[in-house]
Amino acid sequence: MTLRNPLGRARGLGSAKEGVSHHWATVFTAVGLIPLSLWFVISVIGLVGADYATFKGWLSRPFNASMFVLTVLMVIYHAQLGIQMVTEDYVHGEGLKSGTLIATKLVAAFLAVFMTVSILKVAVGV
Repeated sequence: MTLRNPLGRARGLGSAKEGVSHHWATVFTAVGLIPLSLWFVISVIGLVGADYATFKGWLSRPFNASMFVLTVLMVIYHAQLGIQMVTEDYVHGEGLKSGTLIATKLVAAFLAVFMTVSILKVAVGV
């Protein structure tokens, strides 16, 4: 226990200088996901009842494949930013916090590569 007030204890600690850029990245991905989500929902509604050949034909169009990859990557990045924010705010052990942040980034990278390759494999037909 200390007799110093909270402001006195906080003075001189400085800031991490990462909060603003992290916030703007979250806002950017959230705003970017609005039109991408609308495109995705409308596209899925249009594909209701379609067979694999119809879906493959739809995905083989460059615009649809590009939008699908962009949507997947933006969702993964936005989710990773959110999990990072929650981890930094609520996980207090430094080792557990670092391990969780590293694991989150690795899982996000794996999912991004795996899903992009999967989409391109269906789109190109390899």
